Amino acid sequence: MDLSPDFPAHIWEPFAQSRPPILCGAGYLIYLQNTEATCFYYLKCGRVKSFIQSEDGGERVLHVYGPGSLFGEASFFDELPRVSSAVALTDCQIVAIDRELVTQEIAQNPELALAMMKYLARTVRLLSDQVDQMAFRPARWRVGRFLLSLSPGGGSVRCTQEDIAAAVSVSRVTVSRILSAFAREGLIEVGYGTVRVLRPETLEELCKL
Repeated sequence: MDLSPDFPAHIWEPFAQSRPPILCGAGYLIYLQNTEATCFYYLKCGRVKSFIQSEDGGERVLHVYGPGSLFGEASFFDELPRVSSAVALTDCQIVAIDRELVTQEIAQNPELALAMMKYLARTVRLLSDQVDQMAFRPARWRVGRFLLSLSPGGGSVRCTQEDIAAAVSVSRVTVSRILSAFAREGLIEVGYGTVRVLRPETLEELCKL
């Protein structure tokens, strides 16, 4: 699920206009689970992964954010420790949004407050959808849906089989088997650390069945 498919283009850009972006290299840990949320972030460019980690080191990917997204906002607003971590998947530019900045921008543009509430509601819906996938959907459906979330219009995305396995709660062996089947059916091409979605419409139909 895309968190903001019908939001006006560049709606969050006012948050980025008054402060220079922070440059993050691939692999940079932006924030850590169970820490205080003193700000949230606007992703100006690049891709960021949000994930949770268990005490034994197991990882579950929650979402992969693209340019123009907000992330880390839920814990910022409820003032409780962060429930997830975030790491840069590629070189990124992010803007930290603290209480002073969010108050200033919403005072100047009250419509941002309503948009923010809608965005938070989308986050809740996204998490509910993930629970539904984990509980009721077969592994083939989960893998297909995850690939579509990264590349809804088709094209190449950088992700490993381990990334997909963590995101959809199945084993890497199962992911490998499903990707091989998708490739034989002409839906995708698998490269080193990449997946190219060739027929997104067909994959979308498969996920509706």
